[in-house]
Amino acid sequence: MLEDYAKNNRYTNTVHFTDDGFSGGSFERPGWKQMLSRIENGDIGTVIVKDLSRLGRDYLQTGYYTDMYFPSKRVRYIAISDGIDTSTGYNEMAPFKNLFNDFYARDISKKIRSTLTTKARASIYHSTVPPFGYRKSPADSHMLLRDEETASIIIKMYELSASGRGPAAIANYLRAEKIPIPAYWHHVLDSWNR
Repeated sequence: MLEDYAKNNRYTNTVHFTDDGFSGGSFERPGWKQMLSRIENGDIGTVIVKDLSRLGRDYLQTGYYTDMYFPSKRVRYIAISDGIDTSTGYNEMAPFKNLFNDFYARDISKKIRSTLTTKARASIYHSTVPPFGYRKSPADSHMLLRDEETASIIIKMYELSASGRGPAAIANYLRAEKIPIPAYWHHVLDSWNR
């Protein structure tokens, strides 16, 4: 979408700054910091995002960048889906959209924490990958069952630990016995629907 917009509006020399895996609720993101550094060097004249929430979800900081920082650096700011383009004037809805993005991020965070807490209190397993030595029940993916194929490995690890061996010694033992790592059991054997 951004590349099409840039191409259709004759922007050349485009650079992508991405922050995959980082929350938009924080401005402590590597791609964001890299972009700011390039702005400070005078290398960037226009910032284009899909919508305001892609810039950030913190109401005050997002407002600071869109209303103060970018104009002070003579950087044009465009949020395509929200119809914001600082070259065409001030958009009265931008502060409200920033505020809603902030509320949404906080609200969804509270809901996720609440759901995880409720599941934990009810002893409902909610992770994607079961811990080594267990497998998910075919009848209920929130229930763990003892994995008979790896149980002997777990028992041996506990015996070695109880006899005074540390993590490195246990790892050396497992390696010497050519016992596959947990990823093997998870990826290879789960693909066989054991």
